[in-house]
Amino acid sequence: MNGIMIKTITTAAVVLTMVGGGCSSDKSKGEDTVSAKKTAKLSSSSEGGMPVVKTMKLTEREITHDMVSNGKIMARETADLYFRSSEPVSELWVREGQRVKRGQKLARLDLFKLESERARLLSEREKSILDMQDVLIGQGYDPADKASVPEEVLRLARVRSGLDGIETSIALNKKEIEQSTLTAPFDGVVADLKVKRFGIAPTSEPACRIINDGGMQVEFTVLESELPLLHIGDGVEVSPFAGGNSCRGKVTEINPKVDEKGLVKARASLGSCGGMIDGMNARVRVSKNLGKRLVVPKSAVVLRSGREVVFTLEEGKAMWNYVTTGIENLDSREILEGLTAGQTVITDGNENLAHQTPVIRH
Repeated sequence: MNGIMIKTITTAAVVLTMVGGGCSSDKSKGEDTVSAKKTAKLSSSSEGGMPVVKTMKLTEREITHDMVSNGKIMARETADLYFRSSEPVSELWVREGQRVKRGQKLARLDLFKLESERARLLSEREKSILDMQDVLIGQGYDPADKASVPEEVLRLARVRSGLDGIETSIALNKKEIEQSTLTAPFDGVVADLKVKRFGIAPTSEPACRIINDGGMQVEFTVLESELPLLHIGDGVEVSPFAGGNSCRGKVTEINPKVDEKGLVKARASLGSCGGMIDGMNARVRVSKNLGKRLVVPKSAVVLRSGREVVFTLEEGKAMWNYVTTGIENLDSREILEGLTAGQTVITDGNENLAHQTPVIRH
């Protein structure tokens, strides 16, 4: 029995030794992996304890100033069409969103009342002509020979007979009949259609609007301080908030007035742009080429003690330089003071540098 117990204990010891050895091996491998990752991360930012930096030689190069603003896209040509008489709509040939050609008929009112009025007015005119002739005969003039009638006598005869008033009413009636049919003033698309067939046409609001979407423009604002940089003819890039392709254009109008918010309105005409409709909101970017200047990447400028600093590389050390910056865009900044052309500027790895820190150039 003692022999059996000794064998069992020996076997268990062997098993524990194997398990313990396996765990120790796995733990060692895990620690090696973590150590390797830490070393790799450290070596990417330093070598031998020294920071690794990227540099560039400071030279003059072209810089563009970007003015970014929100704007609203609108058609360059729109027309609100009104009915002048409140009559039932007898014909409606279009629907909202439909494309139409210049001169195309859109809708028409019921003409019964207007044409009846015209017939009555024409009859009244005939009666007035007879009354005018009676007045001239009573004055001793021949109505058939109007050239012999003094101008003042003829004018008074027309007034007394009511002929002038009737002819004015006939002209007005003719205009109302013409305006009872709406036609497209130019090629475009129908919007804001407010009439229905057999419904009463409104006179206080447009029956519809025609939008010439073949030519679009964008209205936007710029800061008062940026106004000296904006000129007629400057290029713009417009990107609708709804997505889709951006569109390019040129500044055509600048309102010579600063509003209470310190903003100036401007407009730009756009080229042939698909997917843009009247009233869309968009981001507008105006890029202005300012010529060659001392320019560094934005990453080269850091803050130290609340001031802007650029580090330069001199004899293996990072040197601290206070700078004054000017124009900036999405990726670059202009250097006005503090640096000169030809210096080697540190552009990356400068976040934690101090003055005269030894560094290694990547």
